[in-house]
Amino acid sequence: MKFIIAIGQKHGMKPDEVRELLSSIDTKAPQLPTNDSERFDQIYDLVEMMLADGIVDESEMDFCINMAAKLGFKKSIVGVLVRKISMGVKDGLSRDNIKRDTQAFLDY
Repeated sequence: MKFIIAIGQKHGMKPDEVRELLSSIDTKAPQLPTNDSERFDQIYDLVEMMLADGIVDESEMDFCINMAAKLGFKKSIVGVLVRKISMGVKDGLSRDNIKRDTQAFLDY
């Protein structure tokens, strides 16, 4: 929960707003990203959440890959994208550095 609240705060939300959003998840429609930069940020946050416990389960990795495809990234690169983000986070690289590194093979 702390990690999810931290992500909300990165996007300008207060902790109470995050908790309220989570409690009403069944009644609110999801907000889909409107551009490639936002799509990247959502996948980045998802990968960061996957890594929060320090254990990367194959089903978590598959979930992130499937979500990247559903957000509109080319199916041929989603596995590489998720793994590049994962390795960048583990190596301590900033979000902006990882985003720049992945732009070489993404069709923004």
